[in-house]
Amino acid sequence: MKILEVINRTTPFFEKQGVDSPRLTIELLLAHLLKKRRLDLYLEFERELDEATLSTLREMVRRRAEGEPLQYITGEAEFCGLKFAVDRRVLIPRPETELLVEVALEQLKECGAAKVVDLCTGSGCIAVALAKKLGDGAEIYATDVSAEALALAEVNADRHGIEKKIRFLQGDLLDVLPDSLAVDAIVSNPPYIASGDLARLPKEVREFEPVHALVAGDDGLNFYRRIAGNARRFLLPDGFLCLELGDGQRPDVERMCVENGWMVVHVVKDLQGKERVIVARTK
Repeated sequence: MKILEVINRTTPFFEKQGVDSPRLTIELLLAHLLKKRRLDLYLEFERELDEATLSTLREMVRRRAEGEPLQYITGEAEFCGLKFAVDRRVLIPRPETELLVEVALEQLKECGAAKVVDLCTGSGCIAVALAKKLGDGAEIYATDVSAEALALAEVNADRHGIEKKIRFLQGDLLDVLPDSLAVDAIVSNPPYIASGDLARLPKEVREFEPVHALVAGDDGLNFYRRIAGNARRFLLPDGFLCLELGDGQRPDVERMCVENGWMVVHVVKDLQGKERVIVARTK
């Protein structure tokens, strides 16, 4: 079967299964399998695919039709212009989280050899992106309660050649940090889904991504409470806290920050106009 035939047959199948962007999806699967750029497929539409390739592709198509995210099937996701290894041990990096990295870098631009803590690092995408973009003297501490997630984060640090800049620590939020540590910034994209909302998430999220990295108690605010209450002791006097927000969570998170002695200095909206990142400093 030729490449164009595969695309033309699979696209309507994906449409019937409710897969988003059906033609783009099969093209991305083909490009990954054939180790080509997607646009290069257009130059090889008449290429015949052997049975071994078609067999592998059928399994990938089946997985996607059943709701498994494309990134888990290919084992790769792009974030801040970098490619990260991902699988079901970690959340898939989202484009909106790139805003968190951008805001943190803007706040750090005068710091020089910055020291940063990344809480709930998951795949390590935030820590690695910061380490790549900050100066040579940068030092990143990345924590996660999941040993499996940290194993993959270390793979991603090695992939991008910045493993010496990042210290990965397994533990619960700030508890694993050295008591003497003082840093310029604490950043996090923590779990922020209310437990009652999990069932309303898309199938590819609720059934495939790790629940512990999504849900944060009955109101989705458990991690914000703990971070706002404990983060100050690890910050230098001019340090700051930078957190990604879930939809509509800005008022509650800001209140928590104020109640714990923080001064909210920035709230940044994403491209959809949603309040996505909050920056707070000690008063």
